[in-house]
Amino acid sequence: MTRTVPGRTDHVVVVGAGLSGLAAALHLLGAGRRVTVVERDLSPGGRAGLLERGGYRIDTGPTVLTMPHLVDEAFAAVGESLSRRVDLVPLHPAYRAQFADGSSLDVHTGAEAMEAEVERFAGAREAVGYRRLRAWLEQLHRVQMRRFIDVNFDSPFGLLTPDLARLAALGGFGRLDARIGRFLHDERLRRVFSFQSLYAGVSPARAMAAYAVIAYMDTVAGVYFPRGGMHAVPRAMADAAAEAGADLRFGETVTRLERSGDRVTAVVTAQDRIACDAVVLTPDLPVVYGLLGRAPKRPVGLRFSPSAVVLHAGTDRTWPQLAHHTISFGAAWRRTFTELTETGRLMSDPSLLITCPTATDPGLAPPGRHLHYILAPCPNTALGPGATEWSELAAGYRHGLLTELDRRGLDGIASAVEEECLVTPADWQARGHAAGSPFSAAHTFTQTGPFRPRNLVRGTVNAVLAGCGTTPGVGVPTVLLSGKLAAARITGGDRRPRSAARPSRERRAV
Repeated sequence: MTRTVPGRTDHVVVVGAGLSGLAAALHLLGAGRRVTVVERDLSPGGRAGLLERGGYRIDTGPTVLTMPHLVDEAFAAVGESLSRRVDLVPLHPAYRAQFADGSSLDVHTGAEAMEAEVERFAGAREAVGYRRLRAWLEQLHRVQMRRFIDVNFDSPFGLLTPDLARLAALGGFGRLDARIGRFLHDERLRRVFSFQSLYAGVSPARAMAAYAVIAYMDTVAGVYFPRGGMHAVPRAMADAAAEAGADLRFGETVTRLERSGDRVTAVVTAQDRIACDAVVLTPDLPVVYGLLGRAPKRPVGLRFSPSAVVLHAGTDRTWPQLAHHTISFGAAWRRTFTELTETGRLMSDPSLLITCPTATDPGLAPPGRHLHYILAPCPNTALGPGATEWSELAAGYRHGLLTELDRRGLDGIASAVEEECLVTPADWQARGHAAGSPFSAAHTFTQTGPFRPRNLVRGTVNAVLAGCGTTPGVGVPTVLLSGKLAAARITGGDRRPRSAARPSRERRAV
């Protein structure tokens, strides 16, 4: 039986109003708990924040939304729905892939459209391979979601289910690159279905084939964009939580936790002391372990994912070859991952994610203007340049990035920039992200599933972790699941009438 928080759990404090914290809050409210959410920023979102500058509304975190039913599941816990709160636009194409040889491919999530595009791009044999790959991805997702992703593990023995044999039979424990190569021979196509392993912090040559489930999310399940930007999702979740009775406290930084034996009894901020029966902690792992006063013992220290430099650019023009999401691949491939995950060097031939959200929602920029989000993966600060070095590297890196984009067809981009914000690993580190990476612990085998830092920490019986550092891992869908799984640790499936959980406003103000 899955472990749950013992004793009274009537009032739960959630530390952090990011996607995981808000998902946890909604599931807890739906289970009849009184919930207080404490957030250091002045608005919800966490990594999925919002920056307003010069009339531009800039998403500061993820730009890709997949598996929106997981957001809807959190809303449904309080009798709400995603469709009532957020206007989601399905993206067609989900991505546009551009390659160093000048070729390009539109990635469609519809089977027939993508098969036709693959045939146009690489021929009939590759189209047949794509059909086989898609069927495999669908099988992989079915096997993994119920038993390996949307599940709380108490020990590695939790893996021992019939689905483990099914996953092995599907080749899930082989290497991602090799498995994709069984279906597709065109090296460019193989990139499209394997680059997602970088989200997990591992190169395709070393990642388990099971991580092709991320490619399923991107290329089969569909990619969406919320009108108003990605920040519209956490904003709507926060509004729904408040209407369901949550006490949302913004602009309050948690300074310490009060304890009595092995229980947290209160969350202390610079402004207040909030007594509680249980706590959900969503900051990055080093911050959480600092608050708890201990870190789990591991035979080998945690390895963290690569980081990223992000240039948010408000421009007076855009370029017709860009889709909403464009992946601009450099000529190098294996060398790129070696630089990011082994040598710690900045990419010598970068592959870049370029997002142009105004292609879907022009209201995110002033009339006639456009917004571009340019993400360049880079080594984290434990492996590559440190936070202090980035203060010297930043300006030169920005110049080199814009020069490279100009060379790849975004003519005159440097002169088109009117407003900008450059984010480097130093900025991520200043936000409390270990090794200057917003992607937390890498998904190596020893940091995956039951081997990943668990959401229950030995020595504290009523604190539960959520977020990308714990189970199930990195990415918007998995972070949402982490909130749901954290709530389940507290409620144990106990669903009380919601009316019993809604204190009066006077009581919540105490």
